[in-house]
Amino acid sequence: MFAARVSICIGELGIASPDALAERRGRGIKGERAWDVVFPMSTRTVLVISPDVRLSAELAPLLSQNFPSFAVIEWNQYPDLRQLAETLSGRAPTYCFLDVGTNRDTALRALGVFASTSPSTQVIALLTSNNPDLILTCLRSGAAEFLLQPITIDQFQPVLSRLAQLNPSLNDNSSNARIYAVLPAKGACGASTLAVNLAMQWKRLGMRRNLLADLDPCTGVISFLLKLKWHYTFLDALTRVTSLDADLWRGLVCQTAGVDVLLSPDKPADVMQELPNPRPIVDFCREAYEVVTLDVGEPFSPWSLALSSSADQILLVSTNELPALRSAQRVLQHLDRNSVERSRVRLILNRYNTEAGLTQEAVETALHIDVSHVIPSDYEAVQKALVDGKPVAPGTPFTKSIQSLAEQLSGRAPTSAEAKSNSTSWTARLSSFLSRSS
Repeated sequence: MFAARVSICIGELGIASPDALAERRGRGIKGERAWDVVFPMSTRTVLVISPDVRLSAELAPLLSQNFPSFAVIEWNQYPDLRQLAETLSGRAPTYCFLDVGTNRDTALRALGVFASTSPSTQVIALLTSNNPDLILTCLRSGAAEFLLQPITIDQFQPVLSRLAQLNPSLNDNSSNARIYAVLPAKGACGASTLAVNLAMQWKRLGMRRNLLADLDPCTGVISFLLKLKWHYTFLDALTRVTSLDADLWRGLVCQTAGVDVLLSPDKPADVMQELPNPRPIVDFCREAYEVVTLDVGEPFSPWSLALSSSADQILLVSTNELPALRSAQRVLQHLDRNSVERSRVRLILNRYNTEAGLTQEAVETALHIDVSHVIPSDYEAVQKALVDGKPVAPGTPFTKSIQSLAEQLSGRAPTSAEAKSNSTSWTARLSSFLSRSS
């Protein structure tokens, strides 16, 4: 089963068998080391080296909370120094949390490899006790910081603040995309319809580099909603994570109305194998686009949890009917248990109708979360769009509400050209009305 973190035994870092290599090459994956195949290093990667399972478990929720957009890789043994040097020379992590307490001498030698091969990697030494001599030795050997067990949030966050001062560029996300994960409380809440129409609104707000990604592995419907056909799906991107670049990516996505679209597979049977970590795709998209809308699909799988954890904001879509609200409550509890901050969750009430469900105030009381946005029931307009294979028509109550949601999320108003067009259109209609009245 897939997990948000990737644990790798050091034995897996050696040269793979010819059969395995042939299989990888057949899927279009480059590289002979399992490191390259399982999870490629990037500029937003955290590496944990610790044979101590309890220490790794202690660190995991802190990493999930404080590095939501980073890939986290765990090595459960100390690496061979030659293999470590080779790996770092190809793809170096941004941060490394190195267990010094389990085997001091081996860890210090590994620290030396980081200092000589990957000086840009910020290494945090994990110590079992407050030993001033050992702390000084680690710092002199190249460690940027240290943490003492038990590792608490009060100790962890000041260390991250000091590391951020050493490398402030890592906190500059101005050039990176905002990632929105659209998550349904249950099936048939309209999450995919919302994702499609929200993606169309980003262009209206001036975001030209805009991706809509259908990452629902079993029941993705965006190709159906927009009547799109393409040769490739997100599975092809997953099998090529080590070689993704702009040229390859352009072949994987199709376009509609100026929006790049990454589709899901047509046949659920194609994804019965274990899915790898989706974060390499998310990280690539974060660098390549201004805004990314992820249609995640069912909310309880490890796959959807990893996508939700990678997003800047999670749009939890429900209706105001009791079955959907009960499901929304379960999703919120699931996110809480997995350390996904409530501050990143936005509850969206779709097809809102007080005659068929609870009021907004009652929903907020029941779920203990504010309703961020309400989308009115607009059955005819949505059904017409479904038949036509297009976004819902402009000017409808549904589209007006999605426009408002996009402006609320982005903090942007329509582009000056569109605002001028709207103003001109209104002036023309007003002039026509006055001329008919005179």
